[in-house]
Amino acid sequence: MKRRAVFLDRDGVINVPTVREGRPYPPAGIDALEILPGVTEALAQLKSANFLLIVVSNQPDVARGTRTRTSVEAINAALARCLPIDEFRMCYHDGRDACDCRKPSPGMLLDAAAKWDIDLAGSFMVGDRWRDVEAGQNAGCKTVFVDYHYAEKQPERVDCRVHSLLEAVPYILS
Repeated sequence: MKRRAVFLDRDGVINVPTVREGRPYPPAGIDALEILPGVTEALAQLKSANFLLIVVSNQPDVARGTRTRTSVEAINAALARCLPIDEFRMCYHDGRDACDCRKPSPGMLLDAAAKWDIDLAGSFMVGDRWRDVEAGQNAGCKTVFVDYHYAEKQPERVDCRVHSLLEAVPYILS
C-alpha cells in the first residue's frame, strides 16, 4: 500500500521567515532560527496519523551566492533534531537555472514520491507562497496555503487556506 505524505515548505510554514518589503526570506542563520507557534504540535498530530513529513524548499540564495549550502543544511539539521521530519529536500537553483526541482515545478515532490512510494493524490502540499501551491497542484496533491498576505503574487486556487500549519491539521486529517 502506498504511503501518504505532507510536503511542507520550510520558511514560513515551519520556521519564522524574515519579512522585508512584504516578502519572506529564510532566517539569516542558525542563530535567527525560530520555530513557528503550533508547529511541534501539528507535526506530532500528522506523524501520529502515519503521514510522512517531507520538507521541500527553494533556497535560491545558494545559487545567488548570498548564502552557503552549509548554512541551509545547518538550519535543516537543527529542525531535524527537534521535529519529526522524515526528509529535507532543497532546491539550490535560481529561477534562470530552469531545473525541474525548483517550485512551482514538482520535481522535489515527484522524486520523494518515487523514493518513499507515496500516493500523491492522497497527499498534501503546505506552503506560504504561490510556488508551493502550484508545485503541489503540478504533483497532483491537495494544497494548503498558509496566508500571510505577502506583497507578491498569490495562488489562484487552493484546496484550503489557513493562517498556520496547526490550523491546517483538521483539514488534512479529515
